[in-house]
Amino acid sequence: MIFGITLILLSIIAVPSLLLSKKPDAKELLEKIEPYQGWIGLVLCFYGVWGIVFSILNLGWITSFPIWWASLLAGNIIQSILGFMLGFSLINKYVLSKNEAAKEKAMVLREKLAPKQGKLGIIGLFVGAWMIVANILFF
Repeated sequence: MIFGITLILLSIIAVPSLLLSKKPDAKELLEKIEPYQGWIGLVLCFYGVWGIVFSILNLGWITSFPIWWASLLAGNIIQSILGFMLGFSLINKYVLSKNEAAKEKAMVLREKLAPKQGKLGIIGLFVGAWMIVANILFF
C-alpha cells in the first residue's frame, strides 16, 4: 500500500497545474514544497528503482497474484521515472557529477521525458489509486 501512496503523492507534485485547476488555494502549499521537490524526487526515484528490484525478486507472485504483481511493477516504473524527472538536478549534481558520459545520457533522457511529465503524473495518480485498491482487494 505504501508504494501506491508514495506514487500518488509524487504524481501530485509532478502535475501541479492539475491540482491548481481543481483547488486554487493549493498554490501556497505547492510553493512550500517546491524547495524540497528535488529531494523528494531523488528519494522516490531510488525508492521506485528498489520497487522494480523488489518486483523482480518476487517474480513468483505472477502465479499467485498476477494483477497485484503487474500493478506493483507498473507503479514502480512510473514512480522511478517521475522521481528522476523531479530530482534530475540533484541526481545530476550528486550522482552523475563525476561521469560526463552518464551526465550527457541523463540529459538526453530528461529531454525525451520532459514533455510527458504531465501525462505520466496523471497515469501515476490512477495507477497509485489502483495499487491501493488492489492491495485491499488481494491481501
